[in-house]
Amino acid sequence: MSLRLLDSATREQRAFTPLRAGAVSMYVCGATVQGLPHIGHVRSSLNYDVLRRWLTHAGYDVTLVRNVTDIDDKILRKSEAAGRPWWEWAATHERAFTAAYDALGCLPASIEPRATGHITQMVDLIERLIDRGHAYTAAGDVYFAVRTLPEYGSLSGQKVDDVHQGEGQGGHKRDPLDFTLWKAAKPGEPSWPTPWGHGRPGWHLECSAMATAYLGPEFDIHGGGLDLVFPHHENERAQSHAAGDPFARFWLHNAWVTMGGEKMSKSLGNTLQIESLLQRVRPAELRYYLVGPHYRSAIEYSDAALDEAVAAYRRIESFVNRVRERHGLPEPSADVPAEFAAALDDDLGTPGALSVIHKLVREGNTALDAGDAGTASRAASCVRATTAVMGLDPLAAGGAAEATGDGAREALATLVESMLERRQAARAERDFATADRLRDELLAAGIAVEDGAGGSTWTLKDA
Repeated sequence: MSLRLLDSATREQRAFTPLRAGAVSMYVCGATVQGLPHIGHVRSSLNYDVLRRWLTHAGYDVTLVRNVTDIDDKILRKSEAAGRPWWEWAATHERAFTAAYDALGCLPASIEPRATGHITQMVDLIERLIDRGHAYTAAGDVYFAVRTLPEYGSLSGQKVDDVHQGEGQGGHKRDPLDFTLWKAAKPGEPSWPTPWGHGRPGWHLECSAMATAYLGPEFDIHGGGLDLVFPHHENERAQSHAAGDPFARFWLHNAWVTMGGEKMSKSLGNTLQIESLLQRVRPAELRYYLVGPHYRSAIEYSDAALDEAVAAYRRIESFVNRVRERHGLPEPSADVPAEFAAALDDDLGTPGALSVIHKLVREGNTALDAGDAGTASRAASCVRATTAVMGLDPLAAGGAAEATGDGAREALATLVESMLERRQAARAERDFATADRLRDELLAAGIAVEDGAGGSTWTLKDA
């Protein structure tokens, strides 16, 4: 494997070599479970799922930690407004995120730690920072002293004096640049006992504590959305380095999903929830739409673009199903084409990888129509291997690509319509042998074809 990744910290594409031979350690910032998931939320997990699959295909043992932020100002505000316990609100929406990940074919994380389950590790980290002179207490709060770390701002490219944490002065900070590690308890809010009094953790502290708890003081890859570069990842990196941990060796950031040029967010009201979209398209089709663009490229959502992705995925699916029906189940090949590998090795270039897949589909369809079973079957096996890396194998049981119920009927319709189009083209060219063969294949599959002045129609013979 000659994988190169764009490291946000160095702003350069660097050759990836894992810290430990044969194994890769990844931490991905997961959901703050304040509401239902939309496509902007899940894009990040899907992008890193493809990276994980590619590393696994290359033979690495991948440990993926994806956290759940289940205590946060927004969770407390929204649960209070809804008149529900904060923990029930968080748990309800955590299940919604899990359902979205599962539906879209995300492999389960090695572990999904919750912030509330790691208070001990957070307290330990704060004590290390205080002992090293990088943090201080003030009226039950604990703050990170930004100016004590000369490298602060290097991840996000900001000068220290230009930094705005978005927290406000807060009444107890020595310097407006400082950020909160621990918040003193407020009446009615959940809290935990610490040497500085009861309180709850700050957002940035949580991820540093959970990442190192499971992956150690140094690990390979830290991933998340572009919106997390500052302040979240800058502050994670600062507090971890200040505590003496090397922390992440590569920082990766995926771009946003936008609508009208603006980042998708609940505050703007421009959200497209997963549950709603899956009433319109199948999970594999939505996954194709979200993983197809390069992970560092913004996706400007539109119905037309989603429809194009659906059609593109169905062309892949139709080809694989044609081969299965004519020549038996094509097993995934052990290897993938060099062009496909080169695309993904170039900073996870999914557009180039999909281009290779569609080339295989075109070549396979041509072979099928020519009666070349061997070439068609080999192409289908290769398509299954490459789409599996993308989490899009049309024949994968239990994955995003599996079609059941309405999805199965849609897949059948796509396949039949594709065959009828080819039959129509053959008849127009007076290639009646090919047209008759396509008709006979449909009949053998239990599909009756009726030709009329307006074209051909079809029905299931047992319907």
